[in-house]
Amino acid sequence: MNSPRCIAEHFAGEQPVLAVEPLGNGLINDTYSVATAVGRFVLQRLNSEVFVRPDWVMANWRRLAAYAAKRAEAGGLRVPGLLIGADGGDVLIDDQGFSWRALEYLGPSESREALSRPAEATAVGEALARFHRLCADLPGEALHDTLPGFHITPTYYETYLQRLELPLRVAADADFRDCVAYIERHAAAIPVLEQAKQRGELVERVIHGDPKLNNFLFRPGSDSIIGLIDLDTVKPGLPHYDIGDCLRSCCHTDGDRFDLSTARRVLGGYLTVCGDLIDAAADESLYAAIWLIPFELGLRFFSDYLDGSRYFKVSDPLHNLRRALAQFRLCDSIAEQRAALESSISKARRGTV
Repeated sequence: MNSPRCIAEHFAGEQPVLAVEPLGNGLINDTYSVATAVGRFVLQRLNSEVFVRPDWVMANWRRLAAYAAKRAEAGGLRVPGLLIGADGGDVLIDDQGFSWRALEYLGPSESREALSRPAEATAVGEALARFHRLCADLPGEALHDTLPGFHITPTYYETYLQRLELPLRVAADADFRDCVAYIERHAAAIPVLEQAKQRGELVERVIHGDPKLNNFLFRPGSDSIIGLIDLDTVKPGLPHYDIGDCLRSCCHTDGDRFDLSTARRVLGGYLTVCGDLIDAAADESLYAAIWLIPFELGLRFFSDYLDGSRYFKVSDPLHNLRRALAQFRLCDSIAEQRAALESSISKARRGTV
């Protein structure tokens, strides 16, 4: 009962399963595309080391899908529904205790690993704003906190410091020392968003939590986005987390440079659609978020490297170390363009990008 094909048959109803193939390049869950005689669906095994309460993940997904189906604010943005299995439930626990689910395939659609046209970047920003507007009236207390501390950078930093005090499981080589030094040089910037929240300058709302580029589904051959997927991290948080993470994903180019032109388009699309969800006072923290989220991811990669790479999937023992160094180089590129980025934020707010 543990093979993906057997699990797929549980959710396929009376339709024979024709093929089960790995789908995407996610770092957390195992995902498959399932083909049947009448169409496709998506099959996922939840990573229980990351999501220790998969029942909470599923409860959030049910609530969001039902909410989105009734809201005009979605503006055509679709949320995948959950499929029902042979036992009448939408979760199957396999023989090893892992939780599996099947999701509606939103199609025709395609995910993209890189942006090739300015209109795509604008569409991503607009779609993220539509998602935030969709969730604006969804009470945060109605959702479980599936990842306590997620995107709370000071918490990641404290965990990192604790791991650093333990006996090292990795070599204290030049790359290791570079990461340690980089983190310490920028420690003062770590609490900036949380401090702004405590001062009342930023307000928590329901956010996506992981709006990287390949979680936006485009209509094939177009710049139109039809859906947003990978909703396991939907929870209360600062919209700034989503904006920073979206820009990190969309604007990270070869050589670990930050693409300012793409950032301008994404910000323009977002700030045009978001309305008063992000006010002028909150604009002051946007640059901080754009820099901090890649730093936070680098910190998380390096911490996971120190911990034996238990969280993120890796291809070799040094994979997370290389990922951390790449994120820190991206941070440096962002910092070099700070003045231009802050000017772009101001122009995007005025609609003059």
